[in-house]
Amino acid sequence: MADYCINVFLNEEQEKKLQELGLGSHIREIGGKKAVQVAMGEKDQKKLKKGFPDIEFNASNECVLPESAQLTLLDIIFNVQSLDVMKFAITKLYNPLAGKDLRSKTF
Repeated sequence: MADYCINVFLNEEQEKKLQELGLGSHIREIGGKKAVQVAMGEKDQKKLKKGFPDIEFNASNECVLPESAQLTLLDIIFNVQSLDVMKFAITKLYNPLAGKDLRSKTF
């Protein structure tokens, strides 16, 4: 198992789609809500913390992404039809230039 994970909370439609894709066995109940957990390693966790400075991990090393990022991650899961998506998803979720001023060279 990976060191960290993202809890992706599902609505009924998203849950149904995961069932149809054969990923229903991965759906859990977390805090009274249906969710799937997407595993990631320490490098991905560090990138997520840079990309989303307000993100917090609980004692179990679990986090919840902002809604727009969560929807992006779900779209990737639906397209790839797997929960093993972080190697690809991190490129869509993490913007290394976020919050940095752009510099231009003067010649």
